[in-house]
Order: sequence, then C-alpha cells, then structure tokens
Amino acid sequence: MALSKRFFQRTLRDGRKVHLRLFYMLVFSVLHILALVAFLPMFVNLSALAVFAVLAWLSGGLGVTLGYHRLLTHRSFVTYKPIEYALAIFACLAWQGGPVQWVGTHRLHHSESDEPGDPHSPRDGFTWSHILWIIHSARTGDDPRQLTKDIQRDPVLCWISRYWYLPQFLLAMALFFLGWEWLGSPAGGLSWVLWGICVRVVVMYHATWFVNSAAHTWGYRNFQTQDNSRNNWWVALLSFGEGWHNNHHAQPRSAAHGMRWYELDLTYWTILLMRACGLAWKVVRPHRPGV
Repeated sequence: MALSKRFFQRTLRDGRKVHLRLFYMLVFSVLHILALVAFLPMFVNLSALAVFAVLAWLSGGLGVTLGYHRLLTHRSFVTYKPIEYALAIFACLAWQGGPVQWVGTHRLHHSESDEPGDPHSPRDGFTWSHILWIIHSARTGDDPRQLTKDIQRDPVLCWISRYWYLPQFLLAMALFFLGWEWLGSPAGGLSWVLWGICVRVVVMYHATWFVNSAAHTWGYRNFQTQDNSRNNWWVALLSFGEGWHNNHHAQPRSAAHGMRWYELDLTYWTILLMRACGLAWKVVRPHRPGV
C-alpha cells in the first residue's frame, strides 16, 4: 500500500507534492506494449528495420539532438529558418513535446541543475529522473515557458508547438500504406508502423531519458561543474553524442559535446558538415579540457 501511494504521489526535495498523470502513463504504456508486439516474427523484416533506423536518426538525431537541443535551446549555431522549422518538425516525431515546452524544460534543467528546482535530477531518485518526472504533474514551481521568450516570438515555432503531436499521425498513415505497397500485405504496412513509430519512439524516449538519469549518475568528469553531470560513452552512442554531458554542462553553448578525440559526437560532425555546405554558421567552438 505504501509503495502504491508513493508511486501515485511523491514529495520532492523542495516539499512540492506531485501526482501521477494517468493519461501520460496510459500513452507510454501503450507505446511500450506495441513496441514489444513489433518483435513478433510476422512484423520483423529488413524494410521495417530500415524504416526504424532512418526515422530514429531523423527524429532523434536531427530533430531532438540537433534541432531542439543544440540549435533552439543553446543556439550553438545559426541556420536558415526553413531548416530550423524542418528540424523542429522532425523533433515532433520523437513525441517529446513541442519546441516551446521542450526548450523551456531543458533551460530550466540547466539553470537549476541537480538543485531542488531541476525537473529531472537523480537526487529525487533515479527512476524519477528517467521517467517518473514525465508522468507526474507540477514538476517544479517554475513555468518552463517563461524561459522561451525567444522561441515564442517566432509564430511558426509557436504553431509547431501547438500542433506538435499531429505529424506523428500523418507519418503513421503514410507508413501503413507505403509498407502495404512495398511488402504487399496489410501486415507489412503494420510492421512499418510498429517499427517506424512505436519501437522508434520508445527507443528515443529512453535514449533521451538516459541523458537525464544515467549521465547524471555514472561516468567520468572532464570539468568540475556544480552539478553531478557525467560523461557516459554508452549514453553518447544511444543519443547521437548527448552522453558527453559533463562537457555540455561545463560549456552549454558549445556545438561540440565530445571534446576529446575518443568522445565521438555524431551531431557535431553533422553541424560541421552543414557548415561546409553553407547551411550553418556562427558555430560555437568548445574550449577543450587539457588539450
């Protein structure tokens, strides 16, 4: 009974009581169940796996990591507005919210990192930092939207923020009919939906959440920051370079999170490629630790 009550209601370090949001819990549960269904033999095929890989990179790598995080949140580089909007739409496919809410929450995390106002610090519990903060209400006393005045001045980003959930449904319909046409059966179309939507979204959820939880718990530190951020190699592999989290907290505006030769950062390489093609400029360079 005590465990059940603790799951539905928690008290954070600042004394704020938070309650479970049942709708969020239901959505996450359904997505995880459907992701498991995708592993049934009738839904496993090479084309579905390819759809998963491509869309994971578009939504997680280009969308959340490059678009939401390094571009919109920290302004680590500048690009053309149509590219900025396209990256934001790709990020919406990760189903982690619109740009206003996502950027505001992450900026709040930086301003209160591992302090009582942090929306997802492991100091409130590892599972809290990984997932429970999402499915509980009233995470902090601060409204993350107050930190996104620059985003809210852009009417297109506001429109994307308002309807951030719609592109996923349009993509699901397109995948179903394309998969049906490619594989010649409704089951083929369903396999593309399960792998291209459900498995992808769940994997990208946990890749992002591990930055909040594991990368504030395990790993090494290049910089003595005030928080407990860590550099974690396997989180970096899952999240397109975001796992070099101590580097990032030491230099938030740096376009590069990997700062030593062995800290592979696919997203920074993408930014350098964009710059070489004339699609990115004013790229913020890191001050590398000890090199």
